Amino acid sequence: MMRSESVTIATLDSGLRVVTEAMPHLSTAALGVWIAAGSRHEKPHEHGLAHLLEHMAFKGTKRRTARQIAEEIEAVGGDLNAETNVERTSYYVRLMGEDAPLALDLIADILTEPTFDPEELKREKGVILQEIGAYEDTPDDLVFDMVLEAAYANDPLGRRILGTPQSVKAQNAASMRGFLDRHYRAPDMVVAASGAVDHDAIVAEVAHRFAAFPKGAADAAEPAQWTGGEARQIKSLEQAHLALAFQGLSFRDPRHYALHVFSSLLGGGMSSRLFQELREERGLCYSVFSSMMPFSDTGALVLYGGTSGEDADEFMRVTADIMREAAEHPNETEVARARAQLKMSLMMALESPARRAEQMAQHVLAFGRVLSRQEMADAIDAIGVAEVRAAALSLFDAPPALAAIGPVRKLSSAEALRARMGAAAA
Repeated sequence: MMRSESVTIATLDSGLRVVTEAMPHLSTAALGVWIAAGSRHEKPHEHGLAHLLEHMAFKGTKRRTARQIAEEIEAVGGDLNAETNVERTSYYVRLMGEDAPLALDLIADILTEPTFDPEELKREKGVILQEIGAYEDTPDDLVFDMVLEAAYANDPLGRRILGTPQSVKAQNAASMRGFLDRHYRAPDMVVAASGAVDHDAIVAEVAHRFAAFPKGAADAAEPAQWTGGEARQIKSLEQAHLALAFQGLSFRDPRHYALHVFSSLLGGGMSSRLFQELREERGLCYSVFSSMMPFSDTGALVLYGGTSGEDADEFMRVTADIMREAAEHPNETEVARARAQLKMSLMMALESPARRAEQMAQHVLAFGRVLSRQEMADAIDAIGVAEVRAAALSLFDAPPALAAIGPVRKLSSAEALRARMGAAAA
């Protein structure tokens, strides 16, 4: 058993890990299970399966109908939900601390005894097809999927989490059970709980209710292959939605904090370079920002903006110039400001039971332990201008990826933008 601050970690004989943090001043708790399996772990013919499986987990077990699952958790005022991303799937509950045993029983039940009823599966496929349709109609979200498709062409990281209508329709109970058996394995799972929880009681419940998960870790995902590239959808929209992505760093890379600082000073708030130049000085957009997408073995830094079709090319050319200038010449004032923003963001997660449980689970899956508050603060405080500059310049080592939706026929190509940023360096 490992203890750090108020965090305690136990590893069961199966390899499943349990991490808790008691918050004595709270009466509520957040807890759940995080599995190291997401969309990048799907085989090509399984596209969208991880997300479909997450949906179907709530549609009935050998002990409970879908309605009973909903009614039992809501009868105690709780909220049961789930999420699938590229590398993780999570099932989590928020409820009163004394009801934690019910939450763990429900989560274990939906993951170990799902029935995958054919009628429920048919209905849920229809729900996901509606979800895909809604997503396709939301260009400011869709453009992020498109830029990853361009950046990781023919790689699982580039495939959309929701899948396609064809791939979702092709799934069945056998394919879901196959994915469940391959990837929902004890060593690849973490149960995390935060708030009004007792570590020993949580461990005892997990040991009893999660005993059915198989030992032996799943095969690791294939290493990601960044290609860079371009994707466009010419549409008659009021705005052009633009995303420019650069190959970043894994969250395991010690330089990733410096890259987070760079992302913040570049496009992390109203004082950032992109916001000040593109919106405040030139009036070229309403929304513009930079975001980080770190994964276990790679990462991406993505710039997004929405602008008019007639301003789209100028917007991207100015963005490229700002990007290069910021990478080459960050200054101490903006680095200090970005450090403060990053530290604030990380520390806020420590004050919410739900965010803290998620953070602890992700740390254990990534590092085998929970990084302490002081460790994270020290790592951020150690970042200076030189570290930010070095991390930022590494973004130009690989070709960028560009995605655009709307009136973007005359937009400069990804190669032209890369040449412009290269010229700016000379």
